[in-house]
Amino acid sequence: MEISARNVLKGTIKDIKYGQILVEVVIELSDGVQITSLITKSSAEHLGLAVGKEASAIIKSSNVMIGIE
Repeated sequence: MEISARNVLKGTIKDIKYGQILVEVVIELSDGVQITSLITKSSAEHLGLAVGKEASAIIKSSNVMIGIE
């Protein structure tokens, strides 16, 4: 995966909370820090997100996006 954002933090999905439209995804980094992102339900389903799966928090300006390999 190549992207323009320079702040890519790899970790493990710790928690996922599904709402009607948005999904709250918590990624835990290796040092125990947790990052939370709100993404669309369709994006979470498309990425196949699951607790325990590795993912990256991609931070650019005020947005925190989720990425997988």
